[in-house]
Amino acid sequence: MASVALKSAKGSDVGSLELDGAMFGIQPNVPVMHQVVTAQLAHRRAGTQSTKTRAEVRGGGKKPLKQKGTGSARQGSTRAPHFSGGGVALGPKPRKYSQKTPKKMIKLALRSALSDRANEGKIIVIDSWGFDAPSTKSASAALAALGINGSVLIVHGREDINAIKSFRNLPSVQLLEVAELNAYDILCNEIIVFTKDNLPGEAGDVQAPAKAAKKAPAKKAAQADETAETEQS
Repeated sequence: MASVALKSAKGSDVGSLELDGAMFGIQPNVPVMHQVVTAQLAHRRAGTQSTKTRAEVRGGGKKPLKQKGTGSARQGSTRAPHFSGGGVALGPKPRKYSQKTPKKMIKLALRSALSDRANEGKIIVIDSWGFDAPSTKSASAALAALGINGSVLIVHGREDINAIKSFRNLPSVQLLEVAELNAYDILCNEIIVFTKDNLPGEAGDVQAPAKAAKKAPAKKAAQADETAETEQS
């Protein structure tokens, strides 16, 4: 597993952290990343383009000329496609561009994108942002202290309200919740910044902050001990 320096919001090293090899240490699969990104962009398309057929264009109810005797071709309506102002033949109609992508491919593309950024040394992990209140000035200073130039993707938790409000006004910063992490947004940014509690885990799962284990009531614990002693005797 690769290791990365654990930094503070002021840019100083506060330790080191081992990256999960299943997420940050695989060989990037470029064809899978291409297919997943293509499907993601296709899903964004509105698909609302539409043209009118000859049945939908208003007018054209009267026969433009007699059936015979004019020397011209027989015409039934001026709204046929070959007439000016007529309908469109075989024109685009509303449709869905979504593609079905297997979940395993989506996870593999995410791991490949993270591994690609890790191989290039563009993964930064900080202990915490530590903003007491929303401040764009403090957010800009933190990026400068970390030596970040160019586009950056900051992965945050749902509870990081101060960090979200601090970074959202910076034009070169993209904010993304950890549960919405995807290959396209990773590949669109040069630097990826995680907090220690938001690092992805094995098989695409995100490691949630550790929760304190609930202690069993003293009465139940005593009953369990008595039962164990009875069975042993």
